[in-house]
Amino acid sequence: MLEMKHVTKSFGDFKALDDLTLTVPKGAVYGLVGPNGAGKSTAIRHLTGIYRPDSGEITVGGQPVYENPGVKKTIGYIPDEVFYYPSANLEDMRKFYRGMYPGFDDGLFEKLREVFALPAKTPIRRYSKGMQKQAAFYLTVCTRPEVLILDEPVDGLDPVMRRQVMSLILSDVAEHGTTVLISSHNLRELEDVCDHVGIMNHGKMLLEKSLADMQGSTVKLQLVGDTPQGLDILHESTSGRLKTLVVRGQAWEVSTKAAAAKPAYFDVLPLSLEEIFIYELGGVNYEVKNILL
Repeated sequence: MLEMKHVTKSFGDFKALDDLTLTVPKGAVYGLVGPNGAGKSTAIRHLTGIYRPDSGEITVGGQPVYENPGVKKTIGYIPDEVFYYPSANLEDMRKFYRGMYPGFDDGLFEKLREVFALPAKTPIRRYSKGMQKQAAFYLTVCTRPEVLILDEPVDGLDPVMRRQVMSLILSDVAEHGTTVLISSHNLRELEDVCDHVGIMNHGKMLLEKSLADMQGSTVKLQLVGDTPQGLDILHESTSGRLKTLVVRGQAWEVSTKAAAAKPAYFDVLPLSLEEIFIYELGGVNYEVKNILL
């Protein structure tokens, strides 16, 4: 389990994390999402022990992570901007990772060689951005981490390799119970792999739930007729006679209240993770605004 309890971090006058609490259950695939500048990467650098918090607690498996080599050996981390030594090739980095991680799996490295098909003797700095991301994932997954933390892991990858990487993540979770935290702006892909989601904004945790609970507690109501009473409406739009309401509540509850209003037509639909993200942040002035050009 990964936990951040009431963590605060400031850089000068800027408060990057503001009483942030985050919980990733053991064996979960957790999607950390939020707008640019929400503090996601700062939170990740605390979870990996790079930053020391100004206040609060950060633990991995119940142990503090900062300046704790024993815990850090269990964590695989791929940052948004990957780094390699200037002259290092893939084989050089394999030796480096093997020295840092006692559980490095050379058998898995050989098994995945054909999957990634990267030139082993070419300096990694000469790889394209997408190939560098592939190398980072290739090396990191071979450390057999108990915890895998990924910051924009598929950025720069082609669609086939994106699917391959996500498939390897899910296989690792299924076979080894790996705990995974993924920060990404690609909410459609997160929706396919995550079972828990946290939405951050301005350094705070705005909403944190299992994906099933999140999608079950916010729905889209489309109707022709008067707006039902007693609904917790996050967003409302109209196209001709058809009203579309984004409503916080269980589908059966919203259906009951809609039926009581006796509209000419109504339907209750589930929301995608992307829609939940937009409308939840709409409550803090982040909704898509109509602009006349």
